[in-house]
Amino acid sequence: MRRIKYKEVRRVQPNYFEYTGIYTTEPVEVQLFVYDDLGYEEYKNVSLDRVKKELEDPLQKEDVKWLNVHGLHDVNLIKNVGELIGIDNFIVSDVLNVSRRTKMDELDEVLFFSIKSVLQKEDADVIRVEQISFLLKDNLLVSFQEKKSEFFTHIRERIKTHSGIVRKKKSDYLLYLLLDAVMENFFITIENYENGVENLLIEAKNNHRSIVLENIERERENLNFLKRAIVPLRDALFILKSGREDELALIDKSNYAFFERLHQKSLEILDQIDYDLKSLESASNIFFSMQSQRMNQIMKTLTIFSVIFMPLTFIVGVYGMNFENMPELKSENGYFIVLGVMFLTVIGMVYYFKRKHWF
Repeated sequence: MRRIKYKEVRRVQPNYFEYTGIYTTEPVEVQLFVYDDLGYEEYKNVSLDRVKKELEDPLQKEDVKWLNVHGLHDVNLIKNVGELIGIDNFIVSDVLNVSRRTKMDELDEVLFFSIKSVLQKEDADVIRVEQISFLLKDNLLVSFQEKKSEFFTHIRERIKTHSGIVRKKKSDYLLYLLLDAVMENFFITIENYENGVENLLIEAKNNHRSIVLENIERERENLNFLKRAIVPLRDALFILKSGREDELALIDKSNYAFFERLHQKSLEILDQIDYDLKSLESASNIFFSMQSQRMNQIMKTLTIFSVIFMPLTFIVGVYGMNFENMPELKSENGYFIVLGVMFLTVIGMVYYFKRKHWF
């Protein structure tokens, strides 16, 4: 069964720059996309000096810039990125602290998102929970991914091929696309869990081993973990979609409908998780009911055997007494008569139990 892989993290003080995840030897990769309706440019493994040059280019002032960072273990690099785009130290600290709850902060000129994302390995046995942070500032969107992945590949392809309206929109629409990719991954994960839940419902009826109950509890634990990850995201999306009345400067009015759609998706995910949790509860109840029924069946069978042997034991006990005057003991056919009586007693009791539908 699938199991979520948890990571032990350390608590750090605010504004203290320390990565709380698992350090790796892979280099941190920085990618930069610069695009508008007329064209785009992509920079892979770009240096921060080149990023600074592109950000300060007056000819590209109105272009959308997407800076994507793969990896958070290079603390100095993340700190330098924060200084380059001009954000407060506590936001950089939140980016590095992957143990924090999903949150959204709206500052004067920056919209900050820190969310949990699930990434499923190819073996489909382990689900990794990772943090992804987004910074929206003017026409710049910065995304920090804890691990190197192809999570947003389809969005890059849409930008390259001018598919859809992404090249016609600003950075807030790009933020919507990235958040939508995270939500879709939740959907895929939940759909995979549904198959496991259905199998557990079948196993609970047919398999009496304790491993079934262990699998049910494991699935329930994982679903509750996913629920804890999506609930704060739902709350953040509700605040964001409600910003229509507050007129968030960084979100174009025409794009609020997209964020409302994201909020609706989060509600659908939570509904599906709740449904799966109830299904697991039903599977657990079915398992215990089947175990109880099986135990009752065993006890009934043992009781029937005990009742059948009670008269036989009585007959044997009578003829086992050591009285001198027992005429039956001297009968030539006494042994066969007693066996016949015992046999007829068994047949009669079995017939009676059958008539009563006791087995």
